[in-house]
Amino acid sequence: METAAIKIENLTYVYEFGFVALKNINLTIKQNEFVGMIGQNGAGKSTLLKNITGLLKPTEGNVFVAGVNTRDVTVAELATRAGFVLQNPDHQLFAATVEEEVSFGPKNLGLTPEEVAERVQTALQWVGLEEMRQEFPPALSKGDRAKVVIASVLAMRPEIIILDEPTSGQDYRGCYQIMDIAREFHRAGHTVVVVTHHMALVAEYTERIIVLGQGEILLDDSTRVVFAQSERLRLTHIAPPQITQLGFELAPVLGLKEAVLRVPELGDAVMAKLRGGRQP
Repeated sequence: METAAIKIENLTYVYEFGFVALKNINLTIKQNEFVGMIGQNGAGKSTLLKNITGLLKPTEGNVFVAGVNTRDVTVAELATRAGFVLQNPDHQLFAATVEEEVSFGPKNLGLTPEEVAERVQTALQWVGLEEMRQEFPPALSKGDRAKVVIASVLAMRPEIIILDEPTSGQDYRGCYQIMDIAREFHRAGHTVVVVTHHMALVAEYTERIIVLGQGEILLDDSTRVVFAQSERLRLTHIAPPQITQLGFELAPVLGLKEAVLRVPELGDAVMAKLRGGRQP
């Protein structure tokens, strides 16, 4: 029987000052899924991620990552199973060069110099920073700083990569570069979980969406099914992507049977209508 990448059973988390951030969460993420996690600020997304990565331990319930209970292992041990990319890359940068930054984790695993060098090279290739290995990370653009952090995570060879608002503060090109890296990691057979407020990116890249609101799961289904439920999404102050909303408006005219996620989909529907319903 295949082990789930992440399995959460009856997870409740209460902060020391009494705030209940998560309420009886039950959730399974399969191996090699690409999952988006969305919800308004304060919905519980970051708390859930920190419980998955071991930065927080459940008040009640259990979290299993690659078959291991997070209660039984350290954060460092979990890092080889689930890599965590924080929203602000500057919170994870500390070394004098890109190469030193990316090599830090593998060195602490006790790998040989040859193994460390191979992991660093592979990770830098993943993110397209091979030519910047001797640069000072804080001097790089925000997009490249984010790539350095992602490379540092990838160098640990985790089964799962979790990205918390990875496109925050990025320009259009940077957003898609980072999400393309996540997509390639997914295509290589790994599990990817992305938390973001960028609904167009969620629609473009993810297969499944988990919607959180007030510490509970409001929706959990395929991306297309979730974005079709505008009324439920309003409970956590989220609107579907603009192209999806336009699709709703045009659905009676174009005969659309399901939510539109991408511009080319709507374009194809318009062209089919102009051709009198004939398919290309």
